[in-house]
Amino acid sequence: MAPPPIKHKALLNVDLGEGYGNYVCGPDLELLPLIDHANVACGFHAGDPLIMQETVRNCKKHNIKVGAHPGLPDIQGFGRREIKLSPEELTAITVYQVGALKGFLDQEGVPLHHVKPHGILYGMMCRDYEIAKAVMEGIPKGVPVFGLAGTNMEKAANDLGIPFWAEMYGDVKYSNDGMLVIDRKKKPWNLEDVRKHVSQQLNSQSVTATDGSVVQLPVKDYPISICCHSDSPGCLGIIKTTKEVIDEFNKEHGRI
Repeated sequence: MAPPPIKHKALLNVDLGEGYGNYVCGPDLELLPLIDHANVACGFHAGDPLIMQETVRNCKKHNIKVGAHPGLPDIQGFGRREIKLSPEELTAITVYQVGALKGFLDQEGVPLHHVKPHGILYGMMCRDYEIAKAVMEGIPKGVPVFGLAGTNMEKAANDLGIPFWAEMYGDVKYSNDGMLVIDRKKKPWNLEDVRKHVSQQLNSQSVTATDGSVVQLPVKDYPISICCHSDSPGCLGIIKTTKEVIDEFNKEHGRI
């Protein structure tokens, strides 16, 4: 028997501030009215001081809760190429990036809501407990981490006493082991497929993997935030569709 629908109100998070200098990545201003949480790039995979400052200010105007989005030091590869770092380095780059964003948040009087690792670092944390633990040791005390339930991200967060939010994904596919399929470059989605993908995750805590098998998502009683990406082709349509499904789910189940 499939699990019941998730128990908490579903929310929506999107990665923002992922441009660099004169380069723009994603229609951030158009996305702000649609989302609940913003994961703001902190300069290592994307973002720069002016973009971080502007993104924080725009989030404040729209009452969006802001999280840090630390990644590996790889602007050329957008943080989607694996780099081997020591545990000490992983902790330090997390402290560095979260601290940079927190400086801008403090300037605007906005609290740091969460930390959500970026790209391949997120995938490495799912697979490797020591990497997950090292990164999380760089997160300020009491600040939640967004991650993939049933992986080493959840285990490390629980072991370190870090509040954990379980993520689902509107524009990322899953493999048959419940892991995310992280593409170097995002591929387009059919919006009806997005609708089915999100609805299945919310209503049955499961997902259809790339091989056609159905995988259960062990989100338990954690708070839920569904992630979409501002660099996906057609991201505005994807995020609007995801929000529609979320709103329908919350209304149907009284999660207002």
